[in-house]
Amino acid sequence: MLEIVTPSLEDMWFREQLLADEETMSYNHAWGGTVLFPKEDWMEFYDFWVLHPDDRHYYRYLKNDAGEFVGEIAYHYSSEYSAYMINVIIYAPYRRSGYGSEGLDLLCDVAKERGISVLYDDIAIDNPAISMFLAHGFTEVSRTPDVVLLKKHL
Repeated sequence: MLEIVTPSLEDMWFREQLLADEETMSYNHAWGGTVLFPKEDWMEFYDFWVLHPDDRHYYRYLKNDAGEFVGEIAYHYSSEYSAYMINVIIYAPYRRSGYGSEGLDLLCDVAKERGISVLYDDIAIDNPAISMFLAHGFTEVSRTPDVVLLKKHL
């Protein structure tokens, strides 16, 4: 159903659109909601995450069978958690189509292939995606009034 694609610099328009969309970023309300990603920031992000990533960073788009970008997947090593944290964002118009589940599985597969054995995500306490993560083998590590920390052994 989905293909992992390496975006081009010109494809960063999709990330800008994704991060600016209020419905898509509603899960991020605990951290400020939408995120500005103006064109003048594209090259620095692209260089770090796509052109010259180290083994602690990974970033790709998800494309559906119709050739449309539907979301992004990423992981990075977090010094705060001393662990690999993941990110799966599906553009709101494409949600409830199974893309989140498939994107999560694809990201876990990539991380495992690259030698990562454990992944984490911190998710806002009211984010309905928590149930998807639990259904895909993640377990709850901790909980605050705002955030659930989830973990999966690969």
